[in-house]
Amino acid sequence: MARVSVLHFERAEYAARLTAVKERMCAEKIDVLVVTEPPNMYYLTGFDAYSFYVPQAVVVALHLDLPIWTGRFMDAVTAQSTTYLPSDHIVPYPDHYVQSTERHPMTFIGNLIANKGWSHASIGVEMGAPYYSARNHSELQKALPKARFQDAELLVNWVRIVKSKQELEYMRAAGETTDRMVAAAARAAHPDIRECDLASAIVEVQLKGTERHGGMPSSGAPMICAGARANEPHPAWNDQKLGNNVPVNIEMAGVCHRYHAPIGRTFYLGAPPHSYRDLAERVAAGVHAALDVVKPGASCEAVEATWRNTLAQWGLEKEARLGYPTGIAFAPTWGERTASLRKGDTTELKQGMVFHMMGGLWIEGTGVTITQTFVVTDSGHENLTKSPRELIIIP
Repeated sequence: MARVSVLHFERAEYAARLTAVKERMCAEKIDVLVVTEPPNMYYLTGFDAYSFYVPQAVVVALHLDLPIWTGRFMDAVTAQSTTYLPSDHIVPYPDHYVQSTERHPMTFIGNLIANKGWSHASIGVEMGAPYYSARNHSELQKALPKARFQDAELLVNWVRIVKSKQELEYMRAAGETTDRMVAAAARAAHPDIRECDLASAIVEVQLKGTERHGGMPSSGAPMICAGARANEPHPAWNDQKLGNNVPVNIEMAGVCHRYHAPIGRTFYLGAPPHSYRDLAERVAAGVHAALDVVKPGASCEAVEATWRNTLAQWGLEKEARLGYPTGIAFAPTWGERTASLRKGDTTELKQGMVFHMMGGLWIEGTGVTITQTFVVTDSGHENLTKSPRELIIIP
């Protein structure tokens, strides 16, 4: 049977990504880059599978035209179907490397690098990536004792921070799904529904997506922070009923081809007291003010300062950062782990950057979340989700 690959981007776009990564490698004097973070593997090759529970990598070498995918033998068929790589650039390891006490996949990957003549090279590895463990690093070092290792944890992530036209199309599609998820939550929420049943209503819409673009799971489950737990930013849902006269903070994301468009909204079941309405309005005002200063050339810290100064008018303060870049995401996070909207981050905004502005406050035993995912445009910003930035009241 002839090979059929389903690519979500033109080959020219993959080539441009690879060129940008190699430019950064040259600047940092890295000969070979071992990419293990699933979003980065996806970004460079299109490889898309739930196979990251075992070691796998995309190897980029300055003097090799195309990357090499290497991973578990049974996942090689997915490398064939989701990437543009020719068969000789797909190099799987046998199953006896999987969860073995006698051998380790990083030994195979290290030998692959050595056999290519790169045993004395400067090798960049993603030291802090979630799936590059201490054991992985130790075994790779043992396989390549004469190599010079250096940390390249966020090298690809920084290339990813500016989105292409096609990437933004997928993020707009993800945003459409996100807005449908917000509407589904509003329809389903009532005092007698269990948190798990509310989650089910949200996830059903998330998986269906839209008529034009089907959905898929996000990198993390929806976070439902109800009642007394409204001051918790990242709880797991349970099987308790929501109850009446309580806030419910929900953070969730629609997804299109792994591209995420997150949102956080507070739903209030019953009649919110004036003090709580005021809190929600002030959070929304802070987000609105911060978005007004978004434009190319503005700094991350300038955006956050506007938010902070706006809230200070009412004696409010948020200790945590205001937001982070987002885009391609695999578990465990939909953040890109590069810039932050926070004091001290002087990263300059550029057209095509996408951020999730986390307008959330968790104070005095309660919380409000009103957030916005946006892309920096040539003169300001575009909202990638359209749900109104306001408290959603469920009478």
